[in-house]
Amino acid sequence: MFLVLDLRPYTSYLTPICFDTREYAVILALLMEKKVPTIKEIAKKLNISVSTVSRALHNHPSIGLRTKMQVQKLAAEMNYEPNQTAIQFKQGKTFTLGLILPNLREEFFSTAISGVEDTAFKNNYNVLIGQSHDELQREQRIVETMRKHRVDGVLASISKQTKSIEHFEQLDKYNIPVVFFDRVPDVPNIHSVWCSLYYSTIEAVEFLFRKGHQKVGYIQGPLSLNIKNERLEGYCAAHKNKKIPVQESLIATTDLSREGTEQAIEKLLALKNKPTAILAFNDNVALDTIQYVRSKKLKINKDISVVSYANWPITSYLDFPPIASVEQFPYEQGSRATELLFKLLNTKASEGRLPYENIVLKSELIVR
Repeated sequence: MFLVLDLRPYTSYLTPICFDTREYAVILALLMEKKVPTIKEIAKKLNISVSTVSRALHNHPSIGLRTKMQVQKLAAEMNYEPNQTAIQFKQGKTFTLGLILPNLREEFFSTAISGVEDTAFKNNYNVLIGQSHDELQREQRIVETMRKHRVDGVLASISKQTKSIEHFEQLDKYNIPVVFFDRVPDVPNIHSVWCSLYYSTIEAVEFLFRKGHQKVGYIQGPLSLNIKNERLEGYCAAHKNKKIPVQESLIATTDLSREGTEQAIEKLLALKNKPTAILAFNDNVALDTIQYVRSKKLKINKDISVVSYANWPITSYLDFPPIASVEQFPYEQGSRATELLFKLLNTKASEGRLPYENIVLKSELIVR
């Protein structure tokens, strides 16, 4: 004999299945065993009120020791666990932070994630991560999704297409604070953590001058990237310090794709007086540059030397790494940004809005 058993009351992802009657009883018993116990069931078994159970589980002083022990003993036997959804609703928090990054493929952002997650973990928070892939529309959609998921706060490094941060500003209506880091929009009245590159860029270019390079090319990032352009400012300042004119022909632009970088380096190599050294926007651009230069039978750090930003540890394993790179401390940026976000989250409404805070870390030129 067979019996059709509909398991949908117990699990939403199973459909009616045919079982032998002997199997039916076993399966039903297992399902009932897995049913999540509630405070109401504990209260019913002990013949006390739900509120008494709740207070006993939280060691409230108004509940006697005997009742506390009975409640907690039965709760342990029933494998009772607090309803996190109910707790979150009561406290008005989800204990979740949203983290929006351009791309996880970059080691810089992977390291930054560790800084964010370690700090969040210490504060009993989880992190919801979204990648914009440097697309504004995707970034806007992620922001909206995180708002709907009721994250308590957002950490963000903007995409290369982001000119306006209106979609982030909308979160203020829902009391969701935002802290920007690394790729910080060049606008006032925001909370941010970033690493200043101005003086390290001067140091990097002057380092190349001391190496005997008179023509230093610069591959800059997308002009649409609305961040502080300290790399270019430092590049120009270093030339001014040495009284060397800046040649606009030595400055090329990449959209950060491999193709865009190849077009930029190709433009520089086509110059009559081509550069003997390249300052690259980041290590990813530097690696694409090195690969392209080698494909043209030129020797890295002999025909052309390369200096970059980010100081990825993996580049030290390459046969032809950049001769120097500017360390931007991604872990510290992620950690400090998360600490700042918790500072905002832990500020009571009665204390008023905190003044906008702009934390600037100092970068460092690492010579290999």
